[in-house]
Amino acid sequence: MLKKRAAFTLIEILISTMLLSIVLLGLYGVLDTQKRSLSAIKENLDKSVEYDRSIMVLYNDILHSDGNLTIKKGERDNLCINSTTNSLYELSSAKVCWLVLKDKDTLIRVEGNGYSLPLKLEDKVEVNRVLEGTRVFEVSRDKDKIFVFVEQLNKEPYSFLLQGVRVPPKPKPKKKPKSKSKQNSKPQKDNNETKSKKGKPSNPF
Repeated sequence: MLKKRAAFTLIEILISTMLLSIVLLGLYGVLDTQKRSLSAIKENLDKSVEYDRSIMVLYNDILHSDGNLTIKKGERDNLCINSTTNSLYELSSAKVCWLVLKDKDTLIRVEGNGYSLPLKLEDKVEVNRVLEGTRVFEVSRDKDKIFVFVEQLNKEPYSFLLQGVRVPPKPKPKKKPKSKSKQNSKPQKDNNETKSKKGKPSNPF
């Protein structure tokens, strides 16, 4: 009869330990790759959510505005909203401007009151860096329709059309006041005529 082995030999233990180490190293590599891919997916997802959130802020700025918009066309457009209730800093009404800086092509949002571009040191405003690598920022208007097109580097472009935006009334033309020179010229002519009439001797014949 064969005798049962009581234990493993030292060589067998070493071999099994080496095999187990190789398997664990392979599993660790797979897990590390999955972890990196998950972190990359999460980072891209966070950026996409932040991108969508930024576009929604722009959308609401226009939607809740008084319709008085100033669009400055150029390589990348500048948009200034004279008054909007969509404030990120608890203002009852705010002036909001969207523009792209040359520094990293960064799209920024400026919120405040009583300021004009370019900003001055004494202007009290809040500036938010929204998107970097902004290749295209285009805004156009046709009466009550606003079209916005935004394209970021290495990303799909984003656009929206907002209809029913309030059209501000056209300012009434001011009546030109009559100049004093014209008002005074007429009586002066009359006086001159009366003087000339008085100065002429009367002809009895």
